[in-house]
Amino acid sequence: LSADARQVYRGLDVGTAKPDAEVRRRVPHVGLDLIAPGERYSAGRFARAAAASLAEIRADGRVPWVVGGTGFYVRALAEGLFREPPLEPARRERLRGWAGELAAPELARWAGRLDRRFAGGGRQRAARAVEVALLTGRALSWWQREARETGVMRPWYIHLTLPRETLHRRIAERVDRMLATGLVTEVEQVLAGGVAPAAPGLDAVGYREVVAMLQGRLAAAGLREAIVVATRQYAKRQETWFRNQLRRGVGSGEWERTVWTLDATGEPAVLADLILERWRAATTPHVPHPTPFS
Repeated sequence: LSADARQVYRGLDVGTAKPDAEVRRRVPHVGLDLIAPGERYSAGRFARAAAASLAEIRADGRVPWVVGGTGFYVRALAEGLFREPPLEPARRERLRGWAGELAAPELARWAGRLDRRFAGGGRQRAARAVEVALLTGRALSWWQREARETGVMRPWYIHLTLPRETLHRRIAERVDRMLATGLVTEVEQVLAGGVAPAAPGLDAVGYREVVAMLQGRLAAAGLREAIVVATRQYAKRQETWFRNQLRRGVGSGEWERTVWTLDATGEPAVLADLILERWRAATTPHVPHPTPFS
C-alpha cells in the first residue's frame, strides 16, 4: 500500500518512481494512479481509503505493508485523523486567491510565521497551513495534535537509513535515471493535456524544476543540479520528520512505537530477506517486538 503523496497522481510516473508493470504484476499494489494531477488529495482522504484497503487485505489472510515517505499520510493512518477545523467557504476562497498570488518561498515564510511547527513540503502544504491558521486562529499543527481521532492500527515501523555520502550518490543516480527515462517529456505531456503548471500534482521535487525550466525561469543546463539539490533538502527534512515522529510518545503514556532502524546500504533483495526474517521471528508466535528506536 503506497503512502506516497505523489504516486496517487495518474500520468506522473517517471518523477514519482512508481513501480513498473512487471513489479506490479508480481506484487499487488494499492494507492497508485487514483486522481488527476489537477486534483488535491489530503492525508485524511488517504487514511480513509487506506484503512478500507488494509481491511480487505487482512480479510484475504494477507499481511499489508505500507510503504512510502509521506509522513503525514503514515501518521494519519496509524494514529488517526485530526478533526477538520471549520472553515467559512467565502473567506476561504478569498484567502486562496491571495495565497495564489504569492511566490512559493514567500508563502512558506508565512506558514512558518503562523505555525512554528511547519516543516515545509511544498506550496500546497504551506497554503494549507496559512489557511487554517488565519481562518481558525490556531496553527494547523495544533489541530493535528489536539483534535485527533483514534488511529486504526499499531504498526511495526521499518526505518530505512543511509550514510550521507551513499544517500547523495543514490539521489544523483536517481535524478540521472529520471532525466534519461523521460521526466521532461512526461511534464510536457501533462501540461499539453491541460493541467496547470501550478497544479497540486506538479508541486513536487523534480516536477517543480522542470516546470520552471519550461517556463524559462531555470536554464536547461541547471536542471539536473537544481533537482539534485532540492531532493537532498527534501531527504534531510524527511529524515528529521520521521526521527522526531517515531521518537514521539515513547515513554510518555502513548502506546510505544515499535521501530526497527535498518541500514539500507545493501542490495534490495538482501534487505528484503532481512526484513522478512525479522518479521517472521517477531510475529511467531508473539506480536511484533523488534529493537526499539534509539
